[in-house]
Amino acid sequence: MPASKPPVNVKSAEDRLMRYLAIEGVSGEEQDIAAAVVADLKALGVPASAIKYDTAHKRIPLPTQTGNLFVNLPGTPGRKGPRLAFATHLDTVPLCAGAKPKRVGKKIVPAGKTALGGDNRTGCAVLVTLAETLIRNKLPHPPITLVFTVREESGLQGARFMDTKFLGKAAMCFNVDSKVPADLITGAVGAERWDVEIEGKASHAGVAPEKGISSMLVASLALAEARRGGWFGKVVKGTKRGTSNPGIFSGRDGRPAGNATNVVTDYVHVRGETRSADARFAARITAAYKAAFIKAGKEVKDDTGGTAKVKFQGRSEYPPFRMPDNAPAVQHAIRAARSMGLQPRTLFSNGGLDANWFAKYNLPTVTIGAGQHDIHTVKEYVYLPEFADGCRLAVALATLDQG
Repeated sequence: MPASKPPVNVKSAEDRLMRYLAIEGVSGEEQDIAAAVVADLKALGVPASAIKYDTAHKRIPLPTQTGNLFVNLPGTPGRKGPRLAFATHLDTVPLCAGAKPKRVGKKIVPAGKTALGGDNRTGCAVLVTLAETLIRNKLPHPPITLVFTVREESGLQGARFMDTKFLGKAAMCFNVDSKVPADLITGAVGAERWDVEIEGKASHAGVAPEKGISSMLVASLALAEARRGGWFGKVVKGTKRGTSNPGIFSGRDGRPAGNATNVVTDYVHVRGETRSADARFAARITAAYKAAFIKAGKEVKDDTGGTAKVKFQGRSEYPPFRMPDNAPAVQHAIRAARSMGLQPRTLFSNGGLDANWFAKYNLPTVTIGAGQHDIHTVKEYVYLPEFADGCRLAVALATLDQG
């Protein structure tokens, strides 16, 4: 089959992306970018009745302005095939606050010392460009649901607490949240989160340090124990693989651990994560951290033999998933990429995606790219030729006959 490029208006898509990148919208504050998406869709002729929000923001245990956004595009007359879903997330990481995009050659980069927000304003622009291309070119397509989630960057919260009835019983989904369009992500690790609170005992560090119980020392010994046991960072145990990271070390209410150098630190709160393609192994890593903290809590004593109180809590954050290459959604993505002359390959991600939860909801999901690079850093950029191909691939996925 000869390669062909779907009729995407690249200039319109790029202009849209520049507008979206300039809209503030870190996790939990997605109201303005959602409003911009809705306004653009209405301008294209999508009726207000086809645009809905769920109430996920009322279930997410973090302040969130709005629920997930869903858009229903009816299938064209005579076009057969089950409903397709296309997904992306509205939010950006905090490092994107105040971002101002500028174009430099074939890239869009941040004008200041912030990240850009290509993750995931590229996805927002791709989905609206998909609607624009289908509507203005009157391309035949099956029923389509566009999904814009909230709080993806803070633990896939929007997808986790989604009202799944708005997905419209789609048969497969294509999630725009990666770099290279033809790199098809068909699986991803799962993750656990853990919190540990250590209650020691304060004392004067110069006059009577022996009367104190240093919660900071307990935490330090625990992390050293986890490292000695091979549970810190990259974790390899036989054929099992995973990662771990204690990411936040703080005191009460997010303040620094300890408040003076002459006082033995009485309280420390450590928060961390573990990841693995095997949910049981992720839980095993978390259990190793728990054992290390409990052990350290018993080792640090005051002059009367008193020890710290250690409260450890671990929980599953999102499940892992993996699809075989012969899965219908994967095969559809491969055919669509090849129809454009791209050379697709399937990949497994070490980062979580909304696709993790969609897979849990029995919605097979392939994640595609749209040119976002060096995400979550001040060096972030969008490579525009890949962004254009991401838009074209979305159109090919929507219009190609399902095998």
